[in-house]
Formats: sequence, structure tokens, C-alpha cells
Amino acid sequence: MERWTRVVLRFRWPILAGWLVVLLAGGFAFTHLSSLLSNEFSVPGTDSERARTILERHFGDRSDGAFTLVFRLRDGVDRASYVRLQRDADRAARVVPDSTPRQLVPAGRKIVYGDVVSTLSLAKAKGYTDELYRALPHGGGVQSYVTGQAAIQHDLDPIFSKDLRKGEMIALPIAVLVLLAVFGLSVAVTMPFIFAACTVMATLGGVYVYAHFLTTATYVTNLVFLIGLGIAIDYSLLVTYRFREELARSWPANAPAESRDEVETAIVRTMKSAGRAVVFSGATVAIGLALLLFIPLPFVRSIGVGGFLIPLASIAAALTLQPALLSLYGRRGVARIPLLPKRFRAEEDTGFWHRLAGAIMRRPVAFLAGGAVLLVAAAIPVFGLQLTPGSASGIPQFPQSVRGFDVLKHSIGPGAISPTQVVVDSGRAGAVREPGVQAAIGRLAGRIRADRETASLRVAPRPPFVDRSGRYEELIVAGRDEYGSEAAQSFVHRLRGKLIPAAEFPSGVRVLAGGGPPQGVDFLEQAYRYFPWLVAAVLVLTYFLLMRAFRSALLPLKAVILNLLSVGAAYGMLVVVFRWGVGSSVLGLYQIGQVEGWIPIFLFAMLFGLSMDYEVFLVIRMREEWDHGRDNRGAVAYGLERTGRIVTAAAIVMVAAFSGFVAGRIVGLQEFGIGLAVAIFLDATLVRAVLVPSLMALFGRYNWWLPGPLARVVRVPESPLEQPRRPALRPAGR
Repeated sequence: MERWTRVVLRFRWPILAGWLVVLLAGGFAFTHLSSLLSNEFSVPGTDSERARTILERHFGDRSDGAFTLVFRLRDGVDRASYVRLQRDADRAARVVPDSTPRQLVPAGRKIVYGDVVSTLSLAKAKGYTDELYRALPHGGGVQSYVTGQAAIQHDLDPIFSKDLRKGEMIALPIAVLVLLAVFGLSVAVTMPFIFAACTVMATLGGVYVYAHFLTTATYVTNLVFLIGLGIAIDYSLLVTYRFREELARSWPANAPAESRDEVETAIVRTMKSAGRAVVFSGATVAIGLALLLFIPLPFVRSIGVGGFLIPLASIAAALTLQPALLSLYGRRGVARIPLLPKRFRAEEDTGFWHRLAGAIMRRPVAFLAGGAVLLVAAAIPVFGLQLTPGSASGIPQFPQSVRGFDVLKHSIGPGAISPTQVVVDSGRAGAVREPGVQAAIGRLAGRIRADRETASLRVAPRPPFVDRSGRYEELIVAGRDEYGSEAAQSFVHRLRGKLIPAAEFPSGVRVLAGGGPPQGVDFLEQAYRYFPWLVAAVLVLTYFLLMRAFRSALLPLKAVILNLLSVGAAYGMLVVVFRWGVGSSVLGLYQIGQVEGWIPIFLFAMLFGLSMDYEVFLVIRMREEWDHGRDNRGAVAYGLERTGRIVTAAAIVMVAAFSGFVAGRIVGLQEFGIGLAVAIFLDATLVRAVLVPSLMALFGRYNWWLPGPLARVVRVPESPLEQPRRPALRPAGR
């Protein structure tokens, strides 16, 4: 690290120029990113994906790129008005390339609706929403809407942008106040924001490139901005604060002039300690998010890409941009004019963290028991967690596409917008019209109509329900409930497990259930098929990474267990807030019975890394003091004193950033924000400030025990200060 830092300092001006280019390029990418994003839940390798492929190739119907036209007639629907609206719909559909208008269907006395299907992807189809809407009749007793997944996605894009700005307006002022409290009136306050701007824009540049080739979720922009802001400010805060400590330690405050050599020496010492901690912290975050890339779901993978690039960009900036900025700012740039009274600024021997450390060292068992009870209590509600692939109930209701959805929902049920599409593959051209196949289709149709979830069924042995070759036939089932609801998911299981087998199709005929509800079920099943492997891989990799960082066999195990409890508490609070509604009205949140399926997966991947941030900051400082000769109690107490304040400040910044999600109007991001904010708050207060030091006080010298053979296997470097005091197996020196 020392050699690398000195090279960076030698070339600091080219490095600063390079990051300026990255900043500008990322800004350009951000302004052009929105049109490339879409929330698609395709599930490769499943029946729903096979059905989608057949519908696209043989029926010209890609369900995620379809629109639904809804007409409300003031005087009711008669034959003349129906014919006129069909003609209007056919004409309007021409503005959408590669599209086919379907026949309009009455839905009550005053409502008519029909689909415009196309082979366009969701990201491309949504761009035609406004043109299609303008091409429809408005006035004269007719109220027209354009709804469907593509239209709703189009109308949500500006809401995501406004929510992002709202989140920034919450997070940035709080971050400024926290940094002023830590640094005082100092130019150093600007350094974390420069660091954050560069890392966020670098990440968005990477996402922009990725989105040109693969499906990328709309959520990514908000995630990168707010999570990237929190992580970057945390890392820069830690390094800058340690730089100030190193200057104060080796350079008297009344030194008459600034010495470049002294500044560089302080930067090198800072990077060997705090810089090393940041690299390990970023690596733990990256490990959890990198494993999302191995889940074969485009939606999850795209979020994983955005999340994975955040810590990578932060590590790169910490190793290059941060030392260059420290050199540029120098001693005068980080000089402090305190804002708080001295009684609030005391850090050593008299401050709050000194008193807390002393209290924990005296009564570790009591602190451990109290903290553990609170953490477990917060995690217990996790057993009430229920998942959904998505919901139209958790979005703002004012866009015209959502109002059109509501009109249709109240007429024939919410399942009409995203119906189940059953595809019968007879195996060869013309065979779908054979009597045996048609008889089986009739039996299936009868059982579907009789199911309690079915609101309507459309099927006929002719186009558009039969393709030109006569090999495939489609049955369109509109449910009574939203596609992601428990009732809709249960219907899919009945359809696949009972209704289709009971229809007794001839040998060689394959029946595939696709469309909204089956795709949602497949999404959840595929995601959680791989989730246990993700968890296991994160635990193992994190354990060995922390073993190398802490040079201990026990501390990484303790960190993994506490992190699992923190994640469990975050899951439990999702149930408490969104399902039980505790505090939802005060915070202006949705109360909804299910949590979006991607939330627990991404929360685990993100939280496991973020929680380790504070563990690494805290324990590495304790390890330094142990290596410099303090006993276990002294090392733990001093480490808590010196890092407790910074960890708390970093956590406040992080919670403020995540509160930006909570302030938005999309339920998925609200759930994500609550989960992250609660977990980070508990982690920085209850876990790192209470449970970690109390456990380390009880473990004694076992904290620093690492068997020689294990150290050689994972190539853990030994500190030169450590060898003469390698602990015995007996827990001495508490």
C-alpha cells in the first residue's frame, strides 16, 4: 500500500484529470440512461418464457411490449359506437411498429377494451405511449386510456426521476450537517462530495454501457445514486478523518509552514490503515453483490450489476482519487474550526465513547444479553414475510395509464391487464384443429371457467387465437386478482398441477402456462432456488476475507452471525411496517400484504456487505492497538473510542441516503429503503457499539487467535508487532 500510494502522489495531476473525464462522461450517460431502462421479469428456461417466445414468434405478441386500450363511453356502448371505436383503435395502432390491434371486448355497459400487441421489447415499446394516446379519440362522450405494462412503465419513469431528486434533497443536507459536525468549518467537508460525485458517475457510465446490450431495471438509477452517495461519503469520511489524526499525531498544530514531505508521510500512513480498511470494506460489499450476477434472472442480474459497480468504483477512487485529493487539500484544507461545544467534541478519556467503552468492559454480559434480546425480537416477525413478483397497488394512482388500469380493474377485475396466456403446442402444423386436441382444449376451458379465480376466458379455434400454421392455440385467462397476489399465484399452481393434467391432452401435445401470473411464479421460484446458494457463498467468502483482514479465526465467525441477525431484523421490520402497517400512516408508506420478491435477495446481498463496513472500520482499529502492545480490553476500548464517533457519523449519512428511497412513491423502493435504513441503524448502534465490544471483551485473547496452518492456507500476513505476543489457547489478558 505504501509503494502504491507514493506512485499515486507522484502522478496526482493526471489522476485528477482522469477522474474529471470520468465525471463528465458519467454525467452524459446519466442524461441518456432513462430510455434504456425497463422492469422486465422474464425467466429464461421456464414454461412461461417458452410460452412468451411462441407468442412473440407465431402470434406477434410480446406480452411486456403490449398496450391495452380502454374506452369509457358516457352514453353506453351500442353497435355503432363499438364499430367506430374498433376503427379508431385500428388506426391508432399504426403508430406502434410491428403491432397488431386485437378485437375490442365489452366490459360492462359503458366500458370497451382491447390489446395492441407487438414484438417490441418493453424498453422500446414504452416510448410509443404518448403517440398512441394522442391517436385515440378524446371528447364527444368518449374517455380513452392507454394502459398495460409498457404504458405504466412510461408514466412511472418521470416519477422515478422526481423521487430521486426528492431523495437527494433529503440525503445531501443531512450529509452536509454530519460532515460539518465531524470536520467543523473546513474545506475538508467538500472532499467526500467530490469523491461521491466521481464514483456515482463512474458507476452510471458502466450501467449505461450494460443497458445497451442487456435488459436493465428502472430501479438501477435510484439505487446507484443513493447507495453510491452513502458508501462514497462513508469511505471518504473515514480516510479524511484518519488523515487529520495522522497530521495531528506527527505535526504540531502550531507548525509554522506546510511541508509537502510531512503531508505525503501522513497520507501514506493513512492509506496503510484507513485506506486498507476501505479496500476490505468495499471488497465485502462487492462479494455479496457480485453473486447476484450468477442468478439467471435479467431483472436481478441488472440490479446486481449496478450494485456491484458501486463498491468497485469506490475502491478505485479510494486508491487513486482520495490520496490525490488529500495531497491537493493538504494540512490547511483539512484544518478545523469546531462548530460544537467542547463537551460534545471530547474524544479521548472523557467523551461519550470512552464512557460507553468503559461501561461495556465492566459489564459485558449485561450489555450482550440486552442487545441480543432486542435484535432477536426485531427479527421474529420475519416468519410473516410473504412475497410477490410485483403489484400495481404500490405505485402512484394519478398517471393516465394507472387510471385506465383502475377503470378496467373495477369492470372485470385487475387480472385483465396481465392475464395468463396458456399456449397449446400440438407438435406439428395443422394438428391443433384435430378433434382430440380440440376436445382436450374444451375440457381445459371448462375447468378454467369453473375456477374461482377466473374472471373471463377468451378462446376460439380460429385466428387470432390460432397461429397461421395451425400448430399453436392460445387461451387468454383474466383473473379476479392482480397477477402477483397470493390468489393469482395459487391459480397458477392449480392450473399447472391439476387443470392441465385433468384435460388429458393427446400424447405429444405440450401445454405451457405463460403471461403475467405464471411468469411471476416462475420468477419467485427461480430466484429463491438460487438464493440459498447465494447466502452460503457470501458467508464463506466473507469469512475468509475477514480472516485475512482481522488475522483472526473467531472474529469473522462472530461478524457473520451478527450480520445474519441484522439482516433478519431488517426482514422483520418489513413485515411490521408494510404488512402490519405499524407507522406506515405517519411515514406516508403503503400498507400492502406482500413484499416484492427481489427485495429480500438484494437486501441480503447489500446489507451483508454494508454491515461489514462498520465491522471492518471498528475491528481493524482494535487490531492496530493490539499489535501495538495494548491488552485485549484496552485495544477494544480504545478502538471503540476512536471509531465509534466516525461509525455513527457514517451511519447517519447512510441512513439519510436510504431515507431517500422511503420518501419516494414506489412501494418496492420504499420497502428497500426501510430495510436498509433499519438494518444500518441497528448495525451501527446496537451491533457495532454494544454487541461487538461486549463479545470481544468476553472472548479475551481468543479474539486474536489464528492457528498457524490456517493462516498459511489462506496466506494471512502476520504483523511484525504480533509475533512476540501470539496468544496462547488460554483466554488471558481480558
